[in-house]
Amino acid sequence: MPDYDVVVIGAGPGGYVCAIRAAQLGLRTAIIDREWLGGVCLNVGCIPSKALLKNAELAYLLRVRAQEFGISFEGLTLDYARAVERSREAADRLVKGVGFLMKKNKIDVHMGVAGFTAPNSLSVTAADGTTTALGAKNVVIATGSKAASVPGVDLDGQRVLTYREAVLQSTSPKSVIIVGSGAVGLEFATIWNSYGVEVTIVEMLARIAPLEDEEVSKELAKEFRKRGINVMAGTKVEAIQVLKTKVKATVSGEAGQQNLEAEQALVAVGFKPNTEGFGLEKIGVQLDGRGMVQIDARMATNVPGVWAIGDVTGKLQLAHVAMAMGVVCAENIAGVETIELDYPMLPRATYCQPQVASFGLTEAQARERGYDVRIGRFPFQANGKALGMGESAGWIKLISGARYGEILGAHLIGPEVTELLPELTLAQRMELTTAEIARNVHAHPSLSEVLGEAAHVAEGHAIHI
Repeated sequence: MPDYDVVVIGAGPGGYVCAIRAAQLGLRTAIIDREWLGGVCLNVGCIPSKALLKNAELAYLLRVRAQEFGISFEGLTLDYARAVERSREAADRLVKGVGFLMKKNKIDVHMGVAGFTAPNSLSVTAADGTTTALGAKNVVIATGSKAASVPGVDLDGQRVLTYREAVLQSTSPKSVIIVGSGAVGLEFATIWNSYGVEVTIVEMLARIAPLEDEEVSKELAKEFRKRGINVMAGTKVEAIQVLKTKVKATVSGEAGQQNLEAEQALVAVGFKPNTEGFGLEKIGVQLDGRGMVQIDARMATNVPGVWAIGDVTGKLQLAHVAMAMGVVCAENIAGVETIELDYPMLPRATYCQPQVASFGLTEAQARERGYDVRIGRFPFQANGKALGMGESAGWIKLISGARYGEILGAHLIGPEVTELLPELTLAQRMELTTAEIARNVHAHPSLSEVLGEAAHVAEGHAIHI
């Protein structure tokens, strides 16, 4: 029986990064996955959806805004199947890259279904039914999550979809009801709307993007409605009925109960952990009330030698967070210097149009916690690069403490704002203040100038507004 220092269950972003870091630290490492290297993110999530969003950006520009840019043509053809094909090419290339990294770092890859036989031993059942036993001093659970559903709604994969069917289908629907307005719902709303699909978003909570700052939600709803997306917040889906050529959703809200009809429905109400079917109960790993694996700051579970990272822990279900957790976990296993992750201060990104990015506290949360806050706000309408791009909607909102100028959070909506987060998260981590961000010279013209401008506003000496 092969004996490893570390065996990682799950080859998604968290799992494969954890395996690489463990191998770098001299630990004999293996990784197990039942389906594919790269996990959901590379195969049917983050990467192919971003490729589709690029196609959507071009489709919307040519279909809706061409005249604004002095472009005219006849007979525009939008080949959605080719967009999906291109997204698969991007995904496949990165998946092959993960395979190369496993070989480069001498990590053994076992494809099959993992199961605990004891805290330090596993069985792997391959597709052909053969079983391999593995011994491990440490096991890292990185099994991720799966799409949650609405109670009583049958996900048939054809009329009622999850993200997985949506990202793989080679045709776009003529009309769609999207249930939920987290990242998945907002991004697919952008993709389909850009191709001329009639899109309705139904969100049970009072506003779309409900985990973002309230003003971001309001701005996003305004911009979505400008694009022709029907936004129904504060509305609950009671049932979805699959008919011969369409779906009928019964919803209830302030206006009472009504029926919505569309060709398809996408259920995007969040994710639940993959904790079943591989023997966690057998070894006594503790779960919380939501079914998430409980861990400490080191990524350790209550069972010695068993660790967990990523979506399965429910800390912050984002690929880059899983990667960071994987690195910290491997370093703790190896006993080398590492850090503790401050989850609220990690970046959050949604690639809808306009993009949404944030980290830290919202204004409401900061005030609830007793901070005397200063707000630095700067609009993209006053940014030369944004105007040149023709993407001037949105703004940045920088939240800092009034006494010391410490950064408490930032909330951005606008063009490419997901690329603007690193300066702010690094500044927060290094305990820089808004005064120091204001003194950092930003290239002109660039979108990043809004960061310095917002910091100037927070410091009380606005320059360009």
